[in-house]
Amino acid sequence: MADNLGAYEAASESLEAGARPEALMEAYQQGDRQAADRLIERLSPALYRFFAIHANDRRHADDLLQEAWLRVHRARHSYRPGEPLLPWLYAIARYTKVDVYRKRRFERQEESFATVPEPAVPPAESGSELPDIGALLRTLPESQREVVSMLKVSGLTLEEVARLTSSSVGSVKQKAHRAYEKLRTLLADYGPRVSQKEDAL
Repeated sequence: MADNLGAYEAASESLEAGARPEALMEAYQQGDRQAADRLIERLSPALYRFFAIHANDRRHADDLLQEAWLRVHRARHSYRPGEPLLPWLYAIARYTKVDVYRKRRFERQEESFATVPEPAVPPAESGSELPDIGALLRTLPESQREVVSMLKVSGLTLEEVARLTSSSVGSVKQKAHRAYEKLRTLLADYGPRVSQKEDAL
């Protein structure tokens, strides 16, 4: 909260030298491009500091600043003339920061699902039977079987499977992951049975 207050005060001080930000915003709402340029020029340093405090690196702070100005542009009609501008602007900046954080966290989770390992198949030993892959796949629920078939048999991408099954990419990854885990367990169970048969011979 103190960081937000400091950035807010810095923005207020930097604007005292020129036109009021509210007047620039009102002109911007009326389509005055120069007013928009002046507003961005004056407020960007304070907004950048606000984002830099919370960002891990400079490039991320730059991205947040750009996204915030895009949102300000889209929401400019919602600013009420005569009201203080900076609380309205910092509310947009705060929501930008939160939304981008959530999006990045979700993308990191999806990336971890994307690295699901292939099911390990024990090497075939001489005289042993290989498991019937069709029989193994039939043990899977229909939705998981469909996803594995599309990904591994048909060679489709995650995005293509998601479109074809009317699912999200995350849902496809989750189904594939669960299917691989079950297949891995089945194959691990199959391996000792082969060894036991060979021992009995």
